[in-house]
Amino acid sequence: MTNEQEVRTLIENWVTAVHTGELDEVLADHASDIVMFDVPPPYDGVRGLDAYRDTWPGFFEWQRSGASFELESLEVTAGEDVAFAHGLLRCGTPDELEENPALRLRLTIGLRRENDRWIVTHEHHSFPHELPAVASADIQASSPA
Repeated sequence: MTNEQEVRTLIENWVTAVHTGELDEVLADHASDIVMFDVPPPYDGVRGLDAYRDTWPGFFEWQRSGASFELESLEVTAGEDVAFAHGLLRCGTPDELEENPALRLRLTIGLRRENDRWIVTHEHHSFPHELPAVASADIQASSPA
């Protein structure tokens, strides 16, 4: 497998783990010093694997209400020891996606190669600033990650 294929597989597996609520799998390929910028606060980011772990239970609960987390597109650039990727995900409840069919979560991930494997060192999730008020409030209150 090429570096790009390895990174793509890692991210696709992460998306599946998020969708199924498998916390150990969500955390599996993340650095102990990860930095994540997310939709909900804190706005200065989440730092460290323990803090990152703590963001997920609320999101998993929200997903159990019927929300989706589906990878729609993914672009990967990978060198020998660093890589980044960006993509779009359908992320929302059926009502939110019906009200705003174009609603997409934007995802950017930075990785480094450590001990002959890729690990996520930076994650950034965002929605466009101009969302319908109802969907924006619901998503920000329940987004995890």
